[in-house]
Amino acid sequence: MIRVRAQLGDGRTSIEVTGHEEHAEGGRICAAVSAITQTALLGLQMIAEQYPDLVSAEITQES
Repeated sequence: MIRVRAQLGDGRTSIEVTGHEEHAEGGRICAAVSAITQTALLGLQMIAEQYPDLVSAEITQES
């Protein structure tokens, strides 16, 4: 099961996506969720690069 948790409040948003598809759909749902999430992150990163005085994006990868 893929779980998406979002918290909204006082000018901030937190999104956490965990899990993996364990259905016979061949990973299509997992791929779709990953693509949407990664596209959002890349878009935010690009905005931060264009407007560094207004937006800061810190995206890290766990090892």
